[in-house]
Amino acid sequence: MSILVNRNTRVICQGFTGKQGTFHSEAAIAYGTKLVGGVTPGRGGQQHLGLPVFDTVKDAVRATGATASMIYVPAAGAADSILEAADAGIDLVVCITEGVPVNDMVRVKAVLAGCATRLVGPNCPGVITPEECKIGIMPGFIHKKGTVGIVSRSGTLTYEAVFQTTNVGLGQSTCVGIGGDPVRGMNFIDVLELFERDPRTEGIILVGEIGGSDEEAAAAFIRKFVTKPVVAYVAGLTAPPGKRMGHAGAIVAGGKGTASDKYAAFEAAGVRTVKSPAELGSTLNELLRSRQRRAGRTAAPKRRLPHEAHGPRRGRRPSGPRRRGRGRRVRYDARGRAGGAEA
Repeated sequence: MSILVNRNTRVICQGFTGKQGTFHSEAAIAYGTKLVGGVTPGRGGQQHLGLPVFDTVKDAVRATGATASMIYVPAAGAADSILEAADAGIDLVVCITEGVPVNDMVRVKAVLAGCATRLVGPNCPGVITPEECKIGIMPGFIHKKGTVGIVSRSGTLTYEAVFQTTNVGLGQSTCVGIGGDPVRGMNFIDVLELFERDPRTEGIILVGEIGGSDEEAAAAFIRKFVTKPVVAYVAGLTAPPGKRMGHAGAIVAGGKGTASDKYAAFEAAGVRTVKSPAELGSTLNELLRSRQRRAGRTAAPKRRLPHEAHGPRRGRRPSGPRRRGRGRRVRYDARGRAGGAEA
């Protein structure tokens, strides 16, 4: 199993015929994603990359049965594209677009609170279940099917965690880049809950950033509800207060949201933390091996004594002479059948 997407997920692309939509749709198809069409208003009825183009998401869903959408629409129209997908009944919307206005996302969040659609992003690398489905801009070749769930605010550090877990032989169950904008769709807790329930996921890597309080909330959730080993890294340990570092949400303001506060929250929750992203893969590998050794000792079968090695014999009687009645002995043959009595 996996979370959010798998080999059976039927995907459409909004902004299908644009430059970015075309490039990343080609990459998704090459990876094996079940891309079933796309949406570009005014070009309905045409073909692009050998797939049908529709004017609206509702038309696309009706014709293809799509359950997921990836959005490569310019920032000014991204919020409306998300809401159109939600209105059409799409289960999962992955918005890659960067620079979506915060006010637009506040409106989107208010609408999505009342429907079942899940949103990943905006300003994110996307979602991938290795060797099954790729929705986003991540390089597919570094991923390998495996047992580690990865959730990250940073796109580049997501790839670093993937590369390391691939190199140590663990691989990934699903990787989710939730994005670094201050107002976005799924957060750490949403993804951690899915990883905790996923039987394929044996360990979790969480990559946070300075700014906001998502990491502190994730630490509290892990402490109460997550039983699987978690390794966390927080980017921006040396960032100066008041300076935005990379993402719009990565800013320390009012003395809150510092990396040291986030590390303290994770460590108090029993999460293994690392101060360098280069240690993510090896640290989780060590935790998983230690867990397996403990489980092996707990589940080890009780050793039998030498005389118990073959267990009790059933269905046969010994072939030697045995007594029957008073003073008489009965001879049994090799098949356990009684013979004549002996004096």
